[in-house]
Amino acid sequence: MKAVVFTLGCKVNGCESGSLLRGLAERGWEVSDELVPADLYILNTCAVTGEAEKKSRQAVARIRAVAPHARIAVCGCAAERDPSAFSEKENVFLVTGARQKGEILSLLDTACTGVHLDERDAAYDEMPAPVSLKARAFVKIQDGCNNFCSYCIIPYLRGRSRSRTVESAAAEILACRAEEAVITGIDVSSYRDGARTLADLLLAVRDAPARIRLGSLEVGVIDEALLSAAKQVRDFAPHFHLSLQSGSDAVLKKMNRHYTREDYLARVRLIRSHFPDAAITTDVIAGFPGETEGDFADTLDLCRRARFSQIHCFAYSRRAGTNAAKLKELPAEVKKRRLHALLSLAEELRRVYEADYIGRTLELVPEEMCGGYTVGYSENYIRLYVGGEVRGRTRVKAVAPHADGLLAQVIKE
Repeated sequence: MKAVVFTLGCKVNGCESGSLLRGLAERGWEVSDELVPADLYILNTCAVTGEAEKKSRQAVARIRAVAPHARIAVCGCAAERDPSAFSEKENVFLVTGARQKGEILSLLDTACTGVHLDERDAAYDEMPAPVSLKARAFVKIQDGCNNFCSYCIIPYLRGRSRSRTVESAAAEILACRAEEAVITGIDVSSYRDGARTLADLLLAVRDAPARIRLGSLEVGVIDEALLSAAKQVRDFAPHFHLSLQSGSDAVLKKMNRHYTREDYLARVRLIRSHFPDAAITTDVIAGFPGETEGDFADTLDLCRRARFSQIHCFAYSRRAGTNAAKLKELPAEVKKRRLHALLSLAEELRRVYEADYIGRTLELVPEEMCGGYTVGYSENYIRLYVGGEVRGRTRVKAVAPHADGLLAQVIKE
């Protein structure tokens, strides 16, 4: 019997799907994360945008096209938000939500059917260590969010922040046999195990065999304690994804983001005082309701001052049920123009950052073969292309710009 766990959305979803794959394999199933013929499918959905919800609903039809008679279980944020959108679809026998995903396995064991939404979020949901099918493994340490940014639906679906114990998270990271372990969660910055914080977790895994990379961070977590702990990690990736969203104080306030542009830039300077060559990447929303031309100019200015190596930018998308949904949206053409300006600046800043590494030595973690090149990422998150097949972490020399990264050559030891 074969089972597929098909995933849409964020890295946390991917990590949870890996745990479900592990649990199914332990129960004797042949498992896959690809959309291939199977007897059972678990669809792990996303609701971060309206488009993500639409793709989640469409995925049921995609599964039926591959396996017309297979049974389908649906979980995740889109199912939490609107379970009836899935429960009424042909072949769907079980719908659960975004919380306590580990219980899907026990529901399958007991042949449960119907809609089962679990609203508990008081304790962290321990799941099996994820199956790692790639060179980078994602280790989930936290779930839920207390921030309630005015544009975001996720806290209403995932629930309040809750964390693994340091011992549990550290054990999985130390046992990781992937080339790189990425510490992830819905809001990693809120990680707490009693009085212990993310800095304490880093100290607990300082001797991990895998390269350690942090997932997306909030401004407030960047302090001397965290950066000092990071410097003590034997193989720490100097890459900080520091969420921004806007460079305007007025817009940040409307977004319910609890910092100012100067707070943000101060944290960027603090990072670079400890890690001078660090890659700092970010997220920016273009065209938030009420954003003026001056506000947008402030965002572009902050991006230049922060010298981001990458910017994940996207146009504002209204999410029903959020506070921002009550605000008047900007015209679509304004959002589109500002998004294009951000994309252009992001490309310029990426090229400037990467140009400094031409002729320098980096460490490649290979991820895939593409067009005759081994493709993967350096410690500071530069996408590297090396001709031919390369296996395992390898020291390379960056030689020239190439595609969305740098062309590199293996250094002969």
